[in-house]
Formats: sequence, structure tokens, C-alpha cells
Amino acid sequence: MEIKVSALTKIFRSPSGEEVRALKEVDLTIPANRIFTLLGPSGCGKTTLLRCIVGLEVPDSGEIAIGDTVVWSKKQRIFIPPNKRGIGMVFQTYAIWPHMTVFDNVAYPLQVRRLPREEIRRRVRETLKFVKLEGLENRPATALSGGQQQRVALARALVSEPKVILFDEPLSNLDAKLREETRKELRRFLTELRITAVYVTHDRLEALTLSDLVAVMREGVVVEVGTPLDIYFRPKHKFVADFIGKANFIEGTVESTSEDLIRVVTPMGPIACRRAEGLTPGQRVTVCVRPEAITIDRPGDTSGGTNTFRGRVVSLLFVGENYEGEVAVGKTILAIKTNPTFPIGEGEEVSVYIDPAQCHILME
Repeated sequence: MEIKVSALTKIFRSPSGEEVRALKEVDLTIPANRIFTLLGPSGCGKTTLLRCIVGLEVPDSGEIAIGDTVVWSKKQRIFIPPNKRGIGMVFQTYAIWPHMTVFDNVAYPLQVRRLPREEIRRRVRETLKFVKLEGLENRPATALSGGQQQRVALARALVSEPKVILFDEPLSNLDAKLREETRKELRRFLTELRITAVYVTHDRLEALTLSDLVAVMREGVVVEVGTPLDIYFRPKHKFVADFIGKANFIEGTVESTSEDLIRVVTPMGPIACRRAEGLTPGQRVTVCVRPEAITIDRPGDTSGGTNTFRGRVVSLLFVGENYEGEVAVGKTILAIKTNPTFPIGEGEEVSVYIDPAQCHILME
């Protein structure tokens, strides 16, 4: 079920009369049967947007449609309440009732709708089996692990067979290892269901691993929408490139363009980059290079080599699977990642190679 948000604005007003625009005329189309993530720093408006879609917040202007049904419109004076929007919701705190068993927690939405008892049993059993909690029906909810409680919350959201399911940072209360395991499970669940899922997080790793599409938000505005690969390797905005992961930003001027590459003059020397449309010689640009696009080797002859420079290791930090560090090329400091088995130390001279295919020019 597609979700379409048009010119949506939400203003919060303090008792003193101060206004905070949480959403600023947001236009967004969330395609059907995809996992769509709203990503951004705290206070960017992502949770407010989610709550407007579900009906827990009332916007000040704009329109929200789920499928062919307009569920909220200022102009048309339409407001469909949350329980009639066909939406399931998984909250950050799970919102599990501690005095109920696993079965009763999951069955509650169906009991409220007064479905036949046998149908409730059948649907709860099927849903618990799907989320791998079969056999725990009679277990008190408080006797479960954090990951199991998260799956109970997911089962309760799914048992009503919603058209759309929304997630508000559901993994933030789990420890790092359990969060990694649950991410994999959740991706599998949602892919098998072929359901429209909208996921809110400030964790870039969650966004990249879970999503089919990612919308990066900032100060109440959707800055950019794309696949995880596009958002990470081919961002259009410096804010997006910086927020989604560590990156080097090198200012320069376009010197020449060819069919495949663009040559940019920078303080560290000329850099050959992947071609981008609409660039002309003399234009000021920013070159974005991820640390993993930089190869470090023993110092050698760098004269005449495309994107090959001489540098000096400024810092190194062992983080397990690799070293993270910095290399100085002239006055330019580059963040790098390198294999921990490669013998290298701080202060050493090195050869620096930047893959032109992974040099991305930011237009904004």
C-alpha cells in the first residue's frame, strides 16, 4: 500500500507562544511493499512524520493518503482515526502489557475487534510461529528477553494483518549484539511479508542494512531519498554524505572533463573523479571520498600516477577488523581505513591511492 505525503506541515507551540516547525511542507511518496526508512539526527522531524501518518499527531496543513484513501487533509477536512487506518505500530518501548501472557498481548487487538475466539487462536498461533515464538504462548511477557519482547511487539502489530506497519526506533533498547541479530530477523520478516514498512531511526547502520529506500531528514525537511547504496556512495548533498558515514570532503576546481572522468584541481593535487553531469571547467566543487576508497601502500614513485600521492601517517586506531586513521597529503588530512595485517605505524611515509570510481562530486 503506497503512502503519499503532500505539503505536510506540523507546528508545535509552547505555553509561552513560541513556535517550532517540526515539519516544513514535506512531500514524500513511500512505495508499496518496500521497507522505507526515515533517517536523521534527533529533532529532525522523523518521529513527528511517523506519528502524523499513524494519526497520533494532527498536522497543521497538507495531506496524507494511504493507498487510494485520504486519511488526513486540512483542505478537505478529513481525519480518519488511527484505529481505522489499517496500520500496525511497533514502538521504541515495545508497549507490552506486563500483566499479560505472550498470547494475550498478541491477541489483544483482535479481542478489541470482537473476532470469534477460534479465529483469534488461529491467527495468534500463526503469527507467533512466523516470529519464532511458538511454544511461548503462556509465558509471562516480563519473563522474555529483550529480543523476544521486541518480537512480541512485532507479532501484535502483524496479527491484525495491517496494510502498513510503522516502526519507531524499535531496536534502540537492545544491546549491540542482540540489535545486530534482530536487524537480520526483522529484514527477513518484512521481506517475506511483502508489506509496506516505514522505519524511523537515527542509526545509519540500521538504515543501510534494513532498507529498500532511505529518506534523510534535517530540520523538518526531507533532504534526499535513495537506495542505501546511492545514499552511501552517490549522495547529492554534503549533509547526507557526512551523516550517513565518515567521509573526506576535498574542495577544488574543475580543470577538465572527459567521457568517463572529471579532473579536479585541489590543494593536495589533481584528482580524477567519476563523471557527473552539468560540470564545466572553472566550477568550484566538493569531492567526496569514503575512507575505504583510499589504499595505503609502501612509499614509491608517485609521479605521473593517477590519484596517487605521497603522504604521512598522522594517527592510527585499531578497531578490530581494521585500522582507522589519518594521513596527511600536504596540508590535507584524509581519514583512512586499512587492513590491520599491513605493517604501518604513525609518522611513516606512505603511498596514497584514491580509486577514481569512488570519487564522488557533490553538487550541493
